[in-house]
Amino acid sequence: MPVVLTLAISAAGGGIAMLMGLPAGWLMGGALAVTVAAMMGAPVAMPDGLRNVVFVLIGMSMGASVAPDSLTLLSSWPISLAALAVELVIIVAATGWMLTKVFKLDPGTAYLSSFPGHLSFVLGIAATGVGNSRQIVIIQVIRILMLTIAVPIGSVFLPIDHFAAPVKGAYLNPLQLVLLAAGCIAVGLVFMRLKVPAGMVLGAMAAATAAKLGGLYTEAMPTPLVVATFILTGALIGSRFVGITRKEFMAAATGGLIATAMTVSIVTLMALGVAQLVDMPFGQIWLGLSPGALEGMGALGIALGYDTAFIAAHHVIRLLMLSFAIPAVVMLIRWQERRATINE
Repeated sequence: MPVVLTLAISAAGGGIAMLMGLPAGWLMGGALAVTVAAMMGAPVAMPDGLRNVVFVLIGMSMGASVAPDSLTLLSSWPISLAALAVELVIIVAATGWMLTKVFKLDPGTAYLSSFPGHLSFVLGIAATGVGNSRQIVIIQVIRILMLTIAVPIGSVFLPIDHFAAPVKGAYLNPLQLVLLAAGCIAVGLVFMRLKVPAGMVLGAMAAATAAKLGGLYTEAMPTPLVVATFILTGALIGSRFVGITRKEFMAAATGGLIATAMTVSIVTLMALGVAQLVDMPFGQIWLGLSPGALEGMGALGIALGYDTAFIAAHHVIRLLMLSFAIPAVVMLIRWQERRATINE
């Protein structure tokens, strides 16, 4: 059965990464293993129903990992949010220009590939005839995969501080888990109904966070459930390579890797600047400013011991900014195309 095989591959890859002592090994190893399997033609699959389960589990885990003093740190967020806005402009302008001039991609493909996030929105616009959707998918998925791999490795070799997961004194019991999951699903469905980006993840996190800050529970998520969440998330990330042939991958991989390297460099410089102004771990700032998928960066935040409220808030704002920026850039591309046609 493809789903069982996919989860087994993710678990095996994650287990190997953990044995190697890599931080966030279950997540990073699983994502890489499933990606390789998908590229080799293995019957990898993650049905929509299971993906929603993953989103709920990630949201629950992020909410349960919120630091009790998160609200007291809000005063320092405007600095990082301003950096986020500047960073987005630089990333889109620089990587879009590079993909157009160096790799000769058409402007639609280049700039839709350069947007750091909102993949479903980007692909929806590509489906209307703007850019090459297959190339866009490859470049965007490479970005997500490389960030998932790069952050834990960077936390080992670079001065990116991370914390061991705190020792838990108590864990949520089965009844608490069922009640919390029901609340997370309900709020997630409301968020999806309201067309909130990443609605199920954000809705589940909002419910779990509100319940924790409201004193309804103080216990942690059971460790086996957290490990299962990482395995499922790794499988989800890797499964995005299904249907992409090796020829297609190689055609767009170089541009995707360079664009990702540029993006990581820009994020790192911005995070270094913000770290000089706020009293926060550099790694936490980096994950908040990173252009990875919310579910992937949120899971990494949990694995590395960071404040998930800070990370999630910045990713929500990033998605909101992109909701306005993507249509604006597409309109500009269309205008330039029409003007070029008239001049011809």
